[in-house]
Amino acid sequence: MRVRGSRIGRTIAVVLASLLLWTSLGLLEASAGAGVVELRMWHMEQPPHRVQRVQEIIEEFQRQNPDIRIRQEVQNWADVYPKALSAIRARNQPDLLFTIPDFTTVIKATGVIQPVDQLVAQMDKEHRFLRAALEPYQYEGRTWAVPLYGMTHSLWYRKDIFDRAGVAVPRTWDELLAAARTLTGAGRYGIGLPANKHLYTDQTVYNLMITAKAEDIFDASGKVIFDNPQTVRAYRMYRDLWQYSPKDSTGWTWGEAEAAFTSGQAAMIFQFTTILTFDRDAGRPPSDLGVAPIPWPPDGQRGSIFYSNGVMVLTADRAKQEAAYRFIRYLLQPDVYGRFLNMEPGLFLPVTEDGSTAASFWQDPLVVKYRSQVQAMVEQSRYGALFGFTKGRVFPAIGPISAQNVLAQTVQKMIVDGMSPEDAVRWGHRQMESLAR
Repeated sequence: MRVRGSRIGRTIAVVLASLLLWTSLGLLEASAGAGVVELRMWHMEQPPHRVQRVQEIIEEFQRQNPDIRIRQEVQNWADVYPKALSAIRARNQPDLLFTIPDFTTVIKATGVIQPVDQLVAQMDKEHRFLRAALEPYQYEGRTWAVPLYGMTHSLWYRKDIFDRAGVAVPRTWDELLAAARTLTGAGRYGIGLPANKHLYTDQTVYNLMITAKAEDIFDASGKVIFDNPQTVRAYRMYRDLWQYSPKDSTGWTWGEAEAAFTSGQAAMIFQFTTILTFDRDAGRPPSDLGVAPIPWPPDGQRGSIFYSNGVMVLTADRAKQEAAYRFIRYLLQPDVYGRFLNMEPGLFLPVTEDGSTAASFWQDPLVVKYRSQVQAMVEQSRYGALFGFTKGRVFPAIGPISAQNVLAQTVQKMIVDGMSPEDAVRWGHRQMESLAR
């Protein structure tokens, strides 16, 4: 009986020990789960290769920071304004949201955006942000987003087509118009310009507004000054150029423009970059891909649209905020930053001083192959501006104006509806005044 009792006792002890172990493991697992901070991150970089690169960097970060999990959720610029506002109203907004300056003003009005003053000040000491990239996010005494990458338009031209036609690279508006006219014919168009209600059209016409010295939409007091002779001149130039653009370009966005340029249907376009599609689809050597500043009139100025893309923090949870800060710091480390920028080689430009010299940026095979074009884009970015964020001033009223694509709608009134440049600009002015109230 004593032996039997001993066996029973050992059995009970084993069962109790197992239960204790299972309980301990369960508690440990629960503890580990409780210690992991999860972040949802929205961005609008839809092409699969960009999503893949972001995922690679997230996974690298998570291996070094096992207490943080990040889930990227891909959106698009066509509907992110209403979608983000709906998510905020439902209290289901992402913790991190990629942005541009005017989108930031819209989200700030909801009250969920968290200032990032200390984080940006610290990172500015470490990496030195370009002022043009940082200032659009600094107003009302706070900093509302962390700059991540810059984008600027240039004049992209097919050097092989130019050479065959004996056309020189245009430097002025008159030369641009003459080149577009000469290069149009036999199924080819001298230039491709969009004319629909889309951000790409906003950006393209704003290039001409800057070069005509009509970059200011507001005066110092915030009054709309869109309707002025310089703006009318820019829109008239747009109309004159558009007659040498494919007729279906009224529906173009960035992708259609790149495709037409790469195929040779359009000899010139205004675009952030065409390197990736040209290299993949054109079947031409890199030397046939030309890039130059946006031409300007003799009494105008050099310039083009420039975006400082950034990231906002939308969570008030302190643990999530700290996790978000760690990820943002990781992204801007020079050995990581270049690979992040090169999710689309040649499109995304550094916004930090150490990023502009980072080996991880300049050693990308495609950047090496098209180094002269990338260098030209970096140079062009020094002349960039963004509507609503000029001369060191920030006007939150630009948010609803941008959300409604009023610059583009003004182009539509002129190209599609046949309005004169004067009447179209007057119409756009009234729309802006209404939205700015």
